[in-house]
Amino acid sequence: MVRHNLAMPPSTDDLTAPLIIPARPDLTGGRRIGVLLSHGFTGSPASMRPWAEHLGALGYGVAVPLLPGHATTWQDLNTRRWTDWYAELTRAFDALRTEHDAVVVGGLSMGGALVLRLAADRPGEVAGVMVVNPAVATKRLDVKLLPVLKHLVPSFPAIAGDIKKPGVLEHGYDRTPLKAIHSLMRAWPSLRADLPRITAPLIYFRSADDHVVDDASEPLVLDGVSSGDVTRVALPDSYHVATLDNDAPTIFDESAAFIGRVTSA
Repeated sequence: MVRHNLAMPPSTDDLTAPLIIPARPDLTGGRRIGVLLSHGFTGSPASMRPWAEHLGALGYGVAVPLLPGHATTWQDLNTRRWTDWYAELTRAFDALRTEHDAVVVGGLSMGGALVLRLAADRPGEVAGVMVVNPAVATKRLDVKLLPVLKHLVPSFPAIAGDIKKPGVLEHGYDRTPLKAIHSLMRAWPSLRADLPRITAPLIYFRSADDHVVDDASEPLVLDGVSSGDVTRVALPDSYHVATLDNDAPTIFDESAAFIGRVTSA
């Protein structure tokens, strides 16, 4: 587990490793505020690191777990399932809960779906939810063929790396493993059914041009949750991996303000 040192930038090898940034309550009014951030499918903590570092510099205790099967090989990911990823996320959440006065959760793409699941399952323990282009549905017709295709071909072309800003890498896989992604999509119906159980404040970041997650998910999430405090933030100059794209500063600033507001004593 990498513990962040502000004086030493991470090496290339560290970019995909899990990350922990200790809380600094002296910067957050004496309270220890935790933030759990989850990367997306075929990605890694590299996609969340700049966001985590920004929040850590403000005094928040941040954890970015590495979900099983990621930052290894896509073949390894093809042996993992939704239950594996969710188990790791809940483990990280429970660890944060023991050391912090309040915990806010956030995620990108599949990570967004995972933190929505967590907020639905633990409504009294999640102080706020932040999602960036979350995936809980799709309009793609070929998804209906996945139950058969996953036994015929192991992978499809990559979904990682959808970034508008030149020269930025997500450090994700170059293939999309079908058995694993089918497991993700099989988890969607129960998640959608349980969205009304989410009562925590929600901030929803949405890219104007997303080549990975289509527009099926947004109305389901925004109309499905029971949260009385819902904010939508448009990201006009980013593709799917907006946490590394041109609108990343908007995500960082708006999320910091959101965390401060929903965790205020």
